[in-house]
Amino acid sequence: MAPTHIEHIGIAVKNLEESIPFYEKLLKTRCYAIEEVKDQKVRTAFLMIGQTKIELLESTDPEGPIGKFIENRGEGIHHIAFAVTDAGESLKDAESEGIRLIDKVSRKGAEGMNIGFLHPKATGGVLIEFCSK
Repeated sequence: MAPTHIEHIGIAVKNLEESIPFYEKLLKTRCYAIEEVKDQKVRTAFLMIGQTKIELLESTDPEGPIGKFIENRGEGIHHIAFAVTDAGESLKDAESEGIRLIDKVSRKGAEGMNIGFLHPKATGGVLIEFCSK
């Protein structure tokens, strides 16, 4: 299942309240949504640039994935997400091609999307996410 476009770029930040104004000024757009995804231990904020979103990610727990990412690497690009018709099927397709997965099945993410991640050790160090509605 081929991706249709870049759905969003995820950027890990220490503090949404400090980061949102910077990105709004830089990108000349407004943050249109903030939500917490409890099972991923993260708060997200979204800004739209053309057809692509910027997702700012703030950890709600230092032991969560974003908390650990920032501790190890600092703030910065965390992942790139591709829009697909069916995230679960795209994960199966990737696995059938021998690509190592983080998620064997899709799960719920921000904005009600179905999401699943490929392992960065299989993708040249890039954390790739598949997203579908």
